[in-house]
This record gives sequence, structure tokens and C-alpha cells, in this order.
Amino acid sequence: MQALSQQQWEVRQSTNLVNPPPRSVMKGVNVGVIEITESAHLESIEHFIRMNDAIFWVAMIDKVQLQHESVRDLLRNYFYDFHTSPPDFTRLQYVLGHALGMARLCLAQPPAQHLINTNEIILGQSHNMFELKQQLTKLSHCQLPVLITGESGTGKELVAKKLHALSECAAGPFIAVNCGALPSQLVQSELFGHEKGAFTGAAQRKIGKIEAADNGSLFLDEIGDLPLEAQVNLLRFLQEKTIERVGSHQSIHLNVRIIAATHVDLETAVKEGRFREDLYFRLNVIRLKIPPLRERGEDILLLARHFLSQQQQTQRLNFSETAEVALLQHSWPGNVRELLNRVQRATVMANGRFIQPLDLEIALAKPLSMGECLKSIREEAERGALARALNETQGKVSKVAKQLNISRATLYRLLDKHSLL
Repeated sequence: MQALSQQQWEVRQSTNLVNPPPRSVMKGVNVGVIEITESAHLESIEHFIRMNDAIFWVAMIDKVQLQHESVRDLLRNYFYDFHTSPPDFTRLQYVLGHALGMARLCLAQPPAQHLINTNEIILGQSHNMFELKQQLTKLSHCQLPVLITGESGTGKELVAKKLHALSECAAGPFIAVNCGALPSQLVQSELFGHEKGAFTGAAQRKIGKIEAADNGSLFLDEIGDLPLEAQVNLLRFLQEKTIERVGSHQSIHLNVRIIAATHVDLETAVKEGRFREDLYFRLNVIRLKIPPLRERGEDILLLARHFLSQQQQTQRLNFSETAEVALLQHSWPGNVRELLNRVQRATVMANGRFIQPLDLEIALAKPLSMGECLKSIREEAERGALARALNETQGKVSKVAKQLNISRATLYRLLDKHSLL
């Protein structure tokens, strides 16, 4: 194929990319053409494209080749566009012109200046996250204590901050305390403050965390790790709304909204004598349960793409289809925190524009068979969700639609699609 020298691009043809041209030859090229013949080695083409990720590739291919699922997957994942042979150079110029324009647009895109702060938003479109957001809205006009439960890494502090932001005390301070990290001998002083000379080393008065949160919210993370002695004083504060600094007998009245969180079973801790029952009932006025990431379906991909967009130098990175399947199959013992860490690692380790399972250090739980793609994985998950909802509601359509947060018309269409009517 002749090069289109009158245009500002270079066209290259390769019928066998087992021995591709050296990388230096491609330097400065941002649009190129690869001919995929019947004898082409698809894995070699994929590897070559990943190693030359700065180029927007257009495929030259015979129509017969489009019948193969593996070829269609390659085109969908790694090529900007394709052109069927024999080549029509006028039409090909238009295709390459569009590719060049897109390449220039992407290369000229400046780093994002105003990134979304993941500490200020709650992402999720799954049914259980929809319910959580509804609960947060209902709590916006009350100051009752809230107990947030959920596994480590699910975002309990994020939910606590959202509670504070929606509350009537949003203009006040949000003070977070990790009860598990407080030294046992300093718990009282840290929470309630102390007067000068109250104990050895108390050279001046100190305001405690509770007092610092006056007219705002106090977030007590890992409340289950709070020592029993401190639990007594915290209970007194919840009852009387007053505290006394260590070394003082003066009562200080405070207006503080208490939000507690734990990943342990407080009911079990109460039975074992590790947590006061009366304090448990004071804190557990309203409970919010944060679902683990593995129960949030395609929220996993939504969060993964969001975290990927947060990396300023990786605007052109994306997840390969295999990587998305691996993300959906992974059990996520570390929840959202683990997902963030894996995405951050992948943005550094990825070779090319597409993040692979190896970059995420995730193995496919179930190897994909020939022709299987993300669409089939999603449809399998969709059918499973429908079947579970039907079982839980004894087949009552109105309850199924409400549980899945879809209309009845959509529900009937999905039930017909998956032969569940």
C-alpha cells in the first residue's frame, strides 16, 4: 500500500506482525493502518498495538474475516476504525482524517485541573447503593445518632462525611476519630480534653475531640475498639450532652451529632462483655449498612473507571474487555480501598492504552471460552439478579420491579429476554 504523503500521517501495512517494525520507525506517527489477513497472528497484532499505544490504528480487513468473533473482539478493543478491502483510497483518506483529528485532540488534551474528589461523592447505581442514598436523604433533617456498619474498605467514613454534609450542622466541623488508634492511657484526654496540670506532661489546657466537634459532627470510627472505661464516659455524654475535661469538675454543654462506625459485630461484642449494651443501644438509633463491593455488580466498573480518571497522566488509558471481566469476577476482600489501590498500580504498570488483568494483579476466576465476551458475562449476571429477585419476592412482579429499581415494562422485557416468564 502506498503512503498517503499528501496528508499529515503515515500509513503502514503489515500482513504478518510476528516480526513488527522496530519501535523507532513508528516514532512521531499517530495514525497508522494494519492489514489483517487470514494468516495474521492476532495475539502478535494485539501485542504490537499495545507496544505502540500512541498510535490510532485503522484496520484493513476482508469482509470474510469479520465473521470471526476473535477478529471482531480485536477490532472493538484495539482499533479506532476498520476499512474493508479492496482499498478505496478516497474513502480511506476520510477514515484516516477522522482518526488523525481524534489523535490530535487526545494528544492536545491538557491534564485535568479540577479532578473530582472521591472523598466528597458516593458513586453507585446498584440497587443496594440506591437504597443507601435514599436513607441518607431521609436522615438529612435529623440529628439522631447513626451507626454505620460494613466491612473494612467499604467507605464508612465517606458515608459519614456525606451524612454531615446533608445535615443541619453542615456548616460546623466534622471531626473524625479512629478509636482503634488511640493509646489506652490517653483515650480520656483525646476525647474529653484536659486541664493544665491534670497529669504529668499536661503543660497546658487541651480541647478534646468531642468539644472540637461542637455544633458539628463527631465520627467515631472503629467504635468497637473503644476501651470500656471510655465507653462509660461516652455514654454519659450521649445521655447528658455534657462533658468534663480531665482534671476539671466543670460541666460543658455541647451540641454534637454522633456518627459511629464499625466492621465488627457489636451484638457479639456485647454478649462477650467487650462492649456496653446500653452504649450500643444509644449509638444504634439508626443503622446504615454499607454493602461490600462484591455485592454491587457493575458499580465495580463505574468506580474503576472513576479512579482511572483521577490519575492525571493517564487520560488515554482504558480497561481491556478481559480486564473488565476480571474486575467483575474478583471477590474484592479489601472492597473499594483494594480497587483504588489496584487501579493506581495498573496505571503505572500498563504497557499501552489498555489495562490488562496482569496489570491489576487479578487472575480470571473463570477463563473465557472462545467467543465469550463482557456482554455474555453481564447477561449472565443480569439473569442471576432477576432469578434471585423472583425467588425472594415469591414471583410478585411489583416487588421485583421495586427491588431492582426498574419499571414494570422493563422488567417484563428482561424476563422475556431471559425466558423467565
